[in-house]
Amino acid sequence: MSFFDAILLGIVQGLTEFLPISSTAHLTLTGKLLGLVDEHHPEQWTAFIAVLQLGTLLAVLAYFGNEILSIIRSSFREIILERKSFAASSSDTQKGIHIVVGTIPIVVVGLLFKKIIEGALTKNLWLIAANLIFFALVLFFAEKISKRERTAQHILWRDTLAIGCAQVFALFPGASRSGVTIAGGLFSGLTREAAAEYSFLLSVPAVCASGLLELQQSFLYTHSLLGAELFVGTVASAVVGYASIKFLLKFLKTHSNNIFIFYRIAVGMILLALLYYSFIHA
Repeated sequence: MSFFDAILLGIVQGLTEFLPISSTAHLTLTGKLLGLVDEHHPEQWTAFIAVLQLGTLLAVLAYFGNEILSIIRSSFREIILERKSFAASSSDTQKGIHIVVGTIPIVVVGLLFKKIIEGALTKNLWLIAANLIFFALVLFFAEKISKRERTAQHILWRDTLAIGCAQVFALFPGASRSGVTIAGGLFSGLTREAAAEYSFLLSVPAVCASGLLELQQSFLYTHSLLGAELFVGTVASAVVGYASIKFLLKFLKTHSNNIFIFYRIAVGMILLALLYYSFIHA
């Protein structure tokens, strides 16, 4: 992998991790076009993607840094030192508990099905194309039926349950972590902006865990001792990811997700058509 490849993949990761269009789908498509996905060792690509996500994790930490620090401080003080109950805790502590509980489903499922997630099935372009279309329709119906009544300051347990369980579908290639979690938030009645904000905060523990879990393995797959390609790719994903967060939160204040829905369906259908053409002419 060249530095150009790593930077390009970092840019793709940063652009697509937070927009509800699936970073895994776009990274895998780009990787296959560049000839970087080894069909015999798909776990290498999974590990590389997981580490690139650490860049977009840095983007979340930078953008929501003050809020995240406030949640950590408040949770440590009230839960560890003061032993307060959930009901007696501040809103920051309650939000922290919601985030931890909402992360449990994807951690459990991710560990149980780690081999499948790292395997060749999740790099299959037919599956990616189908998921791009299917989960676009899920987001479309979420947009249609959502009441969009509550902001990020009014997160309920039903929101955590809906978004936490929805995040499990992010393990499906082509689903989009932000897409499925935003859809989960919309289904439970959050505004678009609130659903996106909560989606980004909820991604922190899961992305951090998966990225660090794969970090050591990823260095084994790089050809430089310091993993310089990984480093520049991760930096690129962090910079572009920060801009993507800022854009999406501003965009969703006055727009729906329709442009992303139509884009996903178009890409999915084009990909299916190309795959079918290749199949019948093979």
